[in-house]
Amino acid sequence: MTSSSRVLVVACAAAAFLLSGGCRYLKQDMANQPKNLPLSPSDFFEDGRSERPLVENTVAHGSIADDALFVPKESNAFPLPINQELLDRGQNRYKIFCMPCHGLQGDGNGIISMRGMKHPPSFHQDRLRQTTNGYLFDVITDGFGAMYGYSAQIPPRDRWAIVAYERALQLSRNAKVADLPAELREKLNHSGSSRDSTGGHN
Repeated sequence: MTSSSRVLVVACAAAAFLLSGGCRYLKQDMANQPKNLPLSPSDFFEDGRSERPLVENTVAHGSIADDALFVPKESNAFPLPINQELLDRGQNRYKIFCMPCHGLQGDGNGIISMRGMKHPPSFHQDRLRQTTNGYLFDVITDGFGAMYGYSAQIPPRDRWAIVAYERALQLSRNAKVADLPAELREKLNHSGSSRDSTGGHN
């Protein structure tokens, strides 16, 4: 084979290789389907937009709003009945979402601060003991300072459950015996009498 023939063969092979790239369009598999990309213009709609406005009163799946659960930051109202079930739920959600920063007891000594991050404020300081329930709910929802909001991760009812549990943590260090129900005061008195009679040992 002469040199010119070899050049011709190589040229034909190269051309065939380049042209073979177009063969994939013989089998589309919807790879090149007609569509409108986000923010692209459209001749189909009168307003020239591809993206369509939401139908009036449309509510995204899983996000039906319960207006009764949203109170102003300045309000100390609590829109749910506070019972053991709510507190148990609040404790569960608190341990998942809050404890890594705020610590098991709400004093700001979570594992995050142990790794060198800034300590969050303690729930037991006067400012947060005296703040409103609406403020605590708002901070969980929208965040504050270095804390980002949890509105996408925690449903409103669970946010209120966390607020209830945070209040329980605060009461655990500031409760008065006189504030307890009579049956609990009786148990405490009985427990104290038992310790006294056994020299401090049960």
